[in-house]
Amino acid sequence: MTTTFFPYQRDNRWRFVLLPLGVGADDGVTITDESFQATFGHWSIETPLDNIAGARVSGPHPWYTAVGLRLSFSDDGLTFGTDPQRGLCIDFVEKIDRVIGFHDHSALWVSVADPEGLAEALERH
Repeated sequence: MTTTFFPYQRDNRWRFVLLPLGVGADDGVTITDESFQATFGHWSIETPLDNIAGARVSGPHPWYTAVGLRLSFSDDGLTFGTDPQRGLCIDFVEKIDRVIGFHDHSALWVSVADPEGLAEALERH
């Protein structure tokens, strides 16, 4: 089984937001031959790779919409953000169970250090 780990981009300016959430160097996105898992301090999601509908690189974003554990203002998307410069928005076929808020999530934005590499890895599966 192949396992690939994509750590989050780290910028010490945002540590005051991330430290209380428990986000550490071991958090990020892990892809195996069959699953997608994202951890963000005390929170995590996991879904089969077959549930990934697509992904797109985006950014930069205002820090207050991209750093921390957040819900999207425009939809039911979830953010696991450590840096506002760039990240990957991952759309799901079937919504994942809610992490925060009142609704399940149709997308997840993650600020991994290599969003293009993660997008490419998801396309290969």
